[in-house]
Amino acid sequence: MATIRSLVKDTAVYGLSSIAGRFLNWMLVPMYTRVLSTTAEYGIVTNLYAWTALLLIILTYGMETAFFRYMNKDDDPRSVYSTTLWSLGSTSSLFVLVGLLFIGPISTALGYPDRWDCVAMLIVIVAMDAFMAIPFAYLRYANRPWRFAALKFTFIGLNIGLNLFFLLLCPWLLRVAPSLLDWWYEPSYQVGYIFVSNLIASGIVLLLSLPYCRTGFAFRKDLLRRMLGYAFPILLLGIAGNFNKVADKILFPLILTNRAEADAQLGIYGACFKIAVVMVMCTQAFRYAYEPFIFNKKKGEDERERKAYAEVMKYYIIFTLFVFLGVTAYMDLLKNFVAQSYHGGLAVVPWVMIGEIFFGIYFNISTWYKVTDRTYWGAIFSLLGCLITVLIIVWGVPRYGFMACAWASVVSNGTMMLASYAVGRHYYRVPYQLGNAGLYALLSIAFFSAMQGIEYVFSYRPVWAMLLNTIFLLLFLLVFVYRDLDPSLLPSRLSRSLPRFNNRKR
Repeated sequence: MATIRSLVKDTAVYGLSSIAGRFLNWMLVPMYTRVLSTTAEYGIVTNLYAWTALLLIILTYGMETAFFRYMNKDDDPRSVYSTTLWSLGSTSSLFVLVGLLFIGPISTALGYPDRWDCVAMLIVIVAMDAFMAIPFAYLRYANRPWRFAALKFTFIGLNIGLNLFFLLLCPWLLRVAPSLLDWWYEPSYQVGYIFVSNLIASGIVLLLSLPYCRTGFAFRKDLLRRMLGYAFPILLLGIAGNFNKVADKILFPLILTNRAEADAQLGIYGACFKIAVVMVMCTQAFRYAYEPFIFNKKKGEDERERKAYAEVMKYYIIFTLFVFLGVTAYMDLLKNFVAQSYHGGLAVVPWVMIGEIFFGIYFNISTWYKVTDRTYWGAIFSLLGCLITVLIIVWGVPRYGFMACAWASVVSNGTMMLASYAVGRHYYRVPYQLGNAGLYALLSIAFFSAMQGIEYVFSYRPVWAMLLNTIFLLLFLLVFVYRDLDPSLLPSRLSRSLPRFNNRKR
């Protein structure tokens, strides 16, 4: 279990920056939904940041995963790092140049001709983040999670601080001491200040990451060609996979004929989606630790490592189902993170979380095509999922509104998960504990149904509802502790204090 313990440790550190970071940014949502004048303004923010996520995948073009692969495979890791930096640095610079030259047509195509300045800032932000992906990947490869976390928290602190400054402090100062700000601060520029904050924070972190980019000029064309060959299917996978995640926020305003109403509805959906982002945080933290974990293993088929992958899957499923039930149990509390005018979208939260659980399982299962260099299968699965997502959204949004977007996530990610498992059994069989997963899934369905019933019966007594829901959470936790928790994952002093662990076979 040493490999699992190592993964748990790395997940905890990387999760400190990714989960805590997303949580702190999540805390901005209450401010956005209360400070921005309309839900449509938050819809604009949601739409533009969805484009940011997709563009970031395109600009990194699979080189992050290729970097991990070739750092462990090539005889000269230093040249791998240098070649990757030069490649992403060149393409990111070209992206900024072309984007700013054609900022007018691009802004019009996105539907925001009057917000060209926000689009321009978005272009620069994406380029900086794409380049910084490799220094951050190097810190993960070099097993320096604390420096990774320090840089991440620097960005988070700056971004949050600047948002608070522009959206809360400046309006207050404008009322009490207008002469300090009225010569430069524009109160109606609220959406713009969100992007200004991000731009400044990204620029400072880029400067702080430059010391990790001193590798010399070791650019190898032959290496880059091989890395691009490995990365291209991952690029297709990334585009399709991430389009699955942001297609709802990109396509929604394009499908509905009334753009103002579409932005308003997208704002409601985007705000409620943020409540479910806790599941996204868990999946991201897992991904940060798991990708170096699988590539750092010895070459060849090692049955012990396959069993380790199965153990990781077991704990991932149990943990994410527990989080799912936790969010459901305390929805009466969590819904207050968004303004009441956004509560009409709360029904999407469980569906979004289920879709994210399916994606995390798919990511875990997809170990087989990464370690066997059959990454083209990942592209096939993602394209399949992308097609399903688009079809459901295009068909469903005019009929069911943003609920169709949440359903699309479940069906798309679920299909990719099942397809990857079915094909992977022929190339790299992993002894996943399907019966165990099914047991916890059925238990979660039963507890979720009970919580929904409690919510209905005690709709006017939310405190009582949350107390009763807590009982189901504790029951789920007890089943895990006494059935599946391995004592080696606990501190030795704690495991020795529990008699049941002392009698359990390891």
